[in-house]
Amino acid sequence: MKYFRILPKTHIDILGARKTFFVLSGLIMIACLISVVTKGLNFGIDFTGGTMVQVQFKDNINIDQVRSALNQKGIKADIQSFIGTNAFAVKVKGAQENVNEVSVNIQEGLKNTGVEFEIEQTDFVGPAVGNDLAKKAFFAFTIAMFAMILYIAFRFQSIIWGAMAVAALFHDVFLTVGIFSFFQLEVDLVIVAAFMTIAGFSINDTIVIFDRVRENMKLNPKWHIREWLNVSVNETLSRTIITSITVIGATAILYFIGGKVLNNFSLAILVGLTSGMYTSALLVPGLVYQWTKDGQFSLSAEKAPSNNGYQEPHLKSKKRNR
Repeated sequence: MKYFRILPKTHIDILGARKTFFVLSGLIMIACLISVVTKGLNFGIDFTGGTMVQVQFKDNINIDQVRSALNQKGIKADIQSFIGTNAFAVKVKGAQENVNEVSVNIQEGLKNTGVEFEIEQTDFVGPAVGNDLAKKAFFAFTIAMFAMILYIAFRFQSIIWGAMAVAALFHDVFLTVGIFSFFQLEVDLVIVAAFMTIAGFSINDTIVIFDRVRENMKLNPKWHIREWLNVSVNETLSRTIITSITVIGATAILYFIGGKVLNNFSLAILVGLTSGMYTSALLVPGLVYQWTKDGQFSLSAEKAPSNNGYQEPHLKSKKRNR
């Protein structure tokens, strides 16, 4: 049975460029760390607390009109609509002692809608719930990473493989965090969920490549680990690209036409999935190769050939079952 391939059969020497990928990823991680340390993260009201004003409009109005009216007043707010009603909850970051002042500003902004309204409730929303959920999410993420290391170590009989896979996962998530820090995009509970989604997708592509490596190790036991990794990445490259482009394309559509509410979430997914495609196919194989050689990391590992690209080893291989 023939499968659709977006690329012809490739013979790319992925490991030959591994040091370039190491340097590139290292610089990216350093830049992200500097941004997080110097600029920090722009946490949303879920983590900082703020004023919540619940308003009921007398006539029909949509959320974009409410947001536009508040923007004219220079108010950046989280707006929640209630289905089947003309009621909205407007949340603005701020300290508890500023509730009255913020409430007045919101009401002034809402007058720009030109629709009569009534304030039903004004209250201060504390950050306790958001912080608690964030701590639980971080705890779950940490446990999941250790569980992944143990599972991959058991499945592929090497803890190094598990550690490298989780290192790539951390790379993808931290890159996304760095982007949000640099551009000071708001981080709320929805973005935390996006980080978790990135982690799940990233590890999936890596496992597919690892599984092909294990299969090639059984079919071609005389090959060197260099050949196992290079051939396996090339064999799964088309699948990796097709899967990633499909999801990235759908997320890009969500970003451009999904509205302002979904912009940050879809951007986080876009950055994370793009990074995941890079780390799974290009970074992880090089890390595994370096750490597997003699059981320790060594930049003096066998030098990559500098001829015209990678040539698949001319070894007699057994037929792979489909």
